[in-house]
Amino acid sequence: MQKTFQVTAESGIHARPATMLVQTASKFDSDIQLEYNGKKVNLKSIMGVMSLGIPQGAQITISAEGSDAAEAINALTETLAKEGLAQ
Repeated sequence: MQKTFQVTAESGIHARPATMLVQTASKFDSDIQLEYNGKKVNLKSIMGVMSLGIPQGAQITISAEGSDAAEAINALTETLAKEGLAQ
């Protein structure tokens, strides 16, 4: 299961929002990946997420595989929207 987002936050996905996404992803058993610019990282890894250097206007794709994949995608969608990071 996957979903694509457009990053709207002026500063992109930097330290604080990356931490929030990692914390949200870590609540789930599913394998969750974040893809940007052809590179995929584990969304449960703060270093991985930070290494992507995601700017405003970027298109990112979050994919999840596992027993709670749908719940994970929904929770991450909610976090991105609530924090004004992406839509």
